[in-house]
Amino acid sequence: MLNIISKTKLQLFLRLVGLALISASTGTFLAAGFTSTPLLQRQLSAAEAAVFGPGGFSTQLGFQTPTLSRPVNILVLGTKVLEVDLPDTPRKDPNYHALVNSLDGLSDTLLLLRFDPTTQQISVLSIPRDTRTWVEGQGESKVNEANALGGPALSAKAVSELLAGVGIDRYIRVNVQGVQNLVDALGGVTVYVPKEMKYQDDSQHLYINLQAGKQHLNGEQVLQFLRYRYDEWGDIGRIQRQQLLMRALVEQTLSPTTITRLPEILAVIQSHLDTNLSVAELISLVSFAAKTNRSDIQMLMLPGRFSTPEEYEASYWLPDPEGIATMSARYFYHGKKADSNPAPELLRIAIQNSTDQAKAVEAVTTTLKASGYRNVYQASPWSEPLSVTRIVVQQGDITSAKAVRQKLGFGEIQVESTGILDSDITIQVGQDWLSHNSNIPTPVPLSNQN
Repeated sequence: MLNIISKTKLQLFLRLVGLALISASTGTFLAAGFTSTPLLQRQLSAAEAAVFGPGGFSTQLGFQTPTLSRPVNILVLGTKVLEVDLPDTPRKDPNYHALVNSLDGLSDTLLLLRFDPTTQQISVLSIPRDTRTWVEGQGESKVNEANALGGPALSAKAVSELLAGVGIDRYIRVNVQGVQNLVDALGGVTVYVPKEMKYQDDSQHLYINLQAGKQHLNGEQVLQFLRYRYDEWGDIGRIQRQQLLMRALVEQTLSPTTITRLPEILAVIQSHLDTNLSVAELISLVSFAAKTNRSDIQMLMLPGRFSTPEEYEASYWLPDPEGIATMSARYFYHGKKADSNPAPELLRIAIQNSTDQAKAVEAVTTTLKASGYRNVYQASPWSEPLSVTRIVVQQGDITSAKAVRQKLGFGEIQVESTGILDSDITIQVGQDWLSHNSNIPTPVPLSNQN
């Protein structure tokens, strides 16, 4: 009976959202029932509910669409739960660890999103699942254990503890089946696969087989792209690929048209989703995101480093408290803002060449060193051919990145963590460097060469 009631409530919710979005397109809004939380699958106790920020954050004037009224922080937890993770789940085949439609296991992905109408920006912080932090009732542990031990409220406490008290307003939990269905509902996504990805795990029926290069991926292929972590960087490399995919999804699928399809999209992922967002809050967030400039979406990774075998038997990502404090001040407006940015000679600038000319790196390096940047070094090439140079703000210091761009005179700044891990800024050189180095001949395409 409870499932029937919940299903009926969800269907009503989807109809209301559909009517609201249609009405919004004509300048009116259906003002009824928009404080409910029909996608809440886990009933929060009073103590658990108190972990999240009080009060709403959407404003509805008259019959207009709800809008974001203040900055909010949303914790996103992605889960991948296998039958073996749930001892009480009946198993048809003891040798097969099938995926289970559950949200209660270890969090495979952790993101903290800040939607800020005062700056018109969205900040996305990726938190490695092996991050060592304090988990209430468990002590020092991996942050991904919090969801399995105490659900979204305990995860929110652990993440807030990790970030020295950054508040969390709401949460969203989704499992991998939901991600697959979401990508298919959006029509897939075109992304550049940086290298050939092959992996086979018969126990999970996990078969990853992706070729390198630009291609359009469906939901199943996106899961392969996201689940691959079998290289030297492990989960950190996977986070970098997550950020590449998130940017591609934002650029290709997030638009006002997506908002009108929200009921359809929610219908295909609702059984894989759990959130304490109200309907009005959800609409205000999606609407804000659709209107945000792509350059104002900033993707960060928790500052830290890999542990060594001498430090711990288990493998951890060890957080950097000083780096976290600086990042929290810059992007979550929490704590004391950094007094100054690093001097040019202290910045670690990695150069990745995406062109077929070695002189590209030489030209960029010479320009930067002549401008006082001393710690400039060549890193492994960037496999995707770029027409426009990317200045990747690896550690979140956008002021220094702007100064670098001013010295170069070209390139676009991207706040994300897809560059070289130990750099402050990674420059991925594209073909636009040629227009600023007229003494170097334009390369002849291979098809025109004898």
